[in-house]
Amino acid sequence: MTNTFKKIGASDVPMYGPPKILACGHPPQAQQALIDFLRAHNLGRFPIVFVTIDEEDNPLKDLLTHDHLSGFGEKAGEKPALIVSGFTENELRRLLNAYRDSGTARPIMATLTPTSEEWTVRFLLEELAREAEAMKNMQRDRKPNPE
Repeated sequence: MTNTFKKIGASDVPMYGPPKILACGHPPQAQQALIDFLRAHNLGRFPIVFVTIDEEDNPLKDLLTHDHLSGFGEKAGEKPALIVSGFTENELRRLLNAYRDSGTARPIMATLTPTSEEWTVRFLLEELAREAEAMKNMQRDRKPNPE
């Protein structure tokens, strides 16, 4: 997979997909806190689907058809992630800034694309982990070697 990171602009035009958040790896005791966090940062308009551990092999496009709060209270996988769909760049920026400003550990973040909607949650998270490792290695290789 090639590097798919793209700088976030400042647009109010919704990006690809229906307005929804797929929340992965959020155990039942953390799910209400996520809902409250999103509301507190003016992102409560987005329906949230809590992806259960049994749904991680389902394509994103199928999970996006689930109703708001589907999976609430059910067992989740281990990798915290938010896959956002239909966000504007400004809303995505607001979400990233909210995590940074709160000091709360930020989950893995991804935006839905025409390509990724065919992927399973598991595959997407594995790809994002590979990209993160590659970026970390690139940054390490760019550092001057102290002698």
